[in-house]
Amino acid sequence: MIGAISVTQLTSYIRQIFEAEELLFDIKVYGEICDFNLTRGVAYFSIKDENALMPCVCFEGYKYTSVRNGDLVEVTGTPSFYQKGGRLNFNVRKLEPRGQGDQYLKFLKLKQQLEEEGLFDKAHKKPIPKSISRIGVVTSQEGAVLQDIINIVTRRNPGLDIVLYPVKVQGYNAELEIVKGINFFSKYDKVDCIIVARGGGSNEDLRAFNTEIVARAVYDCEKPLISAVGHETDFTIIDFVADERAPTPSAAAELVSIDILKEKRAFLDKLRLFVKRCEDIYQTAHIRLTSASQKLLSKVEANLNEKSYNLSLEMMKLDKLNPQNILKLGYAKVELEGKSILARAELSPKDMVKLNFYDGSVMAEIKEEDK
Repeated sequence: MIGAISVTQLTSYIRQIFEAEELLFDIKVYGEICDFNLTRGVAYFSIKDENALMPCVCFEGYKYTSVRNGDLVEVTGTPSFYQKGGRLNFNVRKLEPRGQGDQYLKFLKLKQQLEEEGLFDKAHKKPIPKSISRIGVVTSQEGAVLQDIINIVTRRNPGLDIVLYPVKVQGYNAELEIVKGINFFSKYDKVDCIIVARGGGSNEDLRAFNTEIVARAVYDCEKPLISAVGHETDFTIIDFVADERAPTPSAAAELVSIDILKEKRAFLDKLRLFVKRCEDIYQTAHIRLTSASQKLLSKVEANLNEKSYNLSLEMMKLDKLNPQNILKLGYAKVELEGKSILARAELSPKDMVKLNFYDGSVMAEIKEEDK
């Protein structure tokens, strides 16, 4: 029995084994493309079948820009053990298409089947409630996804409750656990909606969310359900069946949580706008009222001036007709027994008449007129 060796010694030994095995040089392997990523002309991807997956790298990846996930390909190259990273890579020298892979064809077939059955119909989708007090989350209790949801919800709306149903999100029988979580919350009266979430990963990592039993559980769910699986560019079967698809778990958390601070700021902005409008209305009314008041005062003043002028004219007329003023001119008013005498013919000799002057009156006797 040999003593303990270092990691470097072990990985170096494994690398030497690969480099010494001539049968592994320039071999051909076929499988289905997944996780294809082209960076600076270098293609990083994996090829897989139903039971295994192998990471690949092609330094002339710029030649294969038409390659898509799900394609069935034949690659020519040499397996190599990357000592520093401690992983096996297949260095691809040549890549030839062989059609679409079995796994991708199964995905397309299931998608078409469920779509024809009406599981994707918009008419069946339930609206997400505007007012939510408690959400049910189906995801792993480990990892960043759950913590991201908690952090966002707590920051935006601390009063919103989160109930977790912990499940495996990949691996053996993960889909069965996900179905149990969906079914639990479907009958749980104390949640308003459900989020089914997991972080990004390879197509194989997301396999549980591309299964028929998960799709049917989502379709039969009695509560509004949001799918938040993978990254924004990842699409799984559950996304098409769910009532709402969020591009990421964080986006799902924002979707169900009203930003209270933002709502309060919006309310204050509306209130300020309302006060400003009231001030504008007051100012406008004040200006109109002042203008109307000034016009009314001007009209009243003009009317009073006109009436005063007309009154002065009438007073002048009255003054002209005032007997006192006439008497001041040297005239006298003649009365006989309280009756005004207007003509000589109304008097007879011996009549005692009253002569009214402006400053008093005297009595006089009418004498016989000299012949």
